[in-house]
Amino acid sequence: MLIRVDPQSSVPLFAQIADALRADITAGRLSDGERLPAAREVADALRVNLHTVLHAYQDLRDEGLVDLRRGRGAVVTPAGAALAGLGAEITALVDRARSLGVSPDTLSALVKEAARDH
Repeated sequence: MLIRVDPQSSVPLFAQIADALRADITAGRLSDGERLPAAREVADALRVNLHTVLHAYQDLRDEGLVDLRRGRGAVVTPAGAALAGLGAEITALVDRARSLGVSPDTLSALVKEAARDH
């Protein structure tokens, strides 16, 4: 697992960390029951504040992707691991949209509309 952040980005660091981990979960690189690196290790490796990493982990917990337990750390949940299949479907949808000439913004709007309708 490789997490990269861009301090110059307008996207907050905690969101970049959460996005990277979310992508690893969705792609199946992190599976059910697998532990995420300790927040302190990630903070040290990325040279960011510990609370920045904890914020990212808490966001993933709030989304149901990881379970946070004192002494156990952050662990990928079964619901989080189930996203691996969804990641493949999303990739297929993006590929299909691209082949049809649908822009990413239009595709995003279509997905948001479909999510609202259900």
